Parts: sequence; C-alpha cells; structure tokens
Amino acid sequence: MKNYRITVNGNVYDVTVEEAGSAPVASAPAAPVAVPKAAPAPKAAQTASGSQGAVKINAPMPGKVLSVKASAGTAVTKGQVIMILEAMKMENEIVAPQDGTIASIDVSEGASVEAGTVLASLN
Repeated sequence: MKNYRITVNGNVYDVTVEEAGSAPVASAPAAPVAVPKAAPAPKAAQTASGSQGAVKINAPMPGKVLSVKASAGTAVTKGQVIMILEAMKMENEIVAPQDGTIASIDVSEGASVEAGTVLASLN
C-alpha cells in the first residue's frame, strides 16, 4: 500500500493505493483537509489617473491579454476592438459594448486574467 496526498481544485485528499497482487483493504474516503488559499495576484496599475468609467468591460473567460488596441482617453464606437484576449489557444476580440470614451485600461499586455475581471471601463 502507498499513501498519497492529492490536491484537486484547492481541496486536499489523503488516498491509499494498493499495489497489484496485494490483498484488498477497505478504507473510508478521507475528509478534505483545509488548505489556505494563495493570496490573489495584485491588480495591474490603471493607466487613466485611477478613475473608473461608468461602463465596465469584463473578461468573458479566463485567459491572457495578448494586445491592447486602445488607450485611456480614446473615443470608441460600439463594436470597436479594445483588446485581444487569448483563451484556449484562440484569440478573442474584446469590443466596446457602446459608444464612449475609454476611462481606464485595467490590465496590461501579457497579464493573465480570470473570468469577470474588469479589463477596461468607458464613460
């Protein structure tokens, strides 16, 4: 028998695996062991004097920011590409949801983001 500690989605499990040819041993599943979560990564600095716009543009999925196509203060129209987000080896265009002016770009090129992360904001 060999004992292993396995972490799945932040939960730690102690498991016992029997080697081939040994007699089976019944055991109850181990209760998850509490593991402290890692501190969240610091947010990227905002490029627009720390002000947030009224309309937030959130990441639709986790991924990596490949390029930022607009900067703070730029006037954009609905559907205009603001940045490119790579997710699952596909490039996804993040577009302006409405006409406006970019108030802030909250991520930088190369940054990894989670779903729901504020990428930019518009006024």
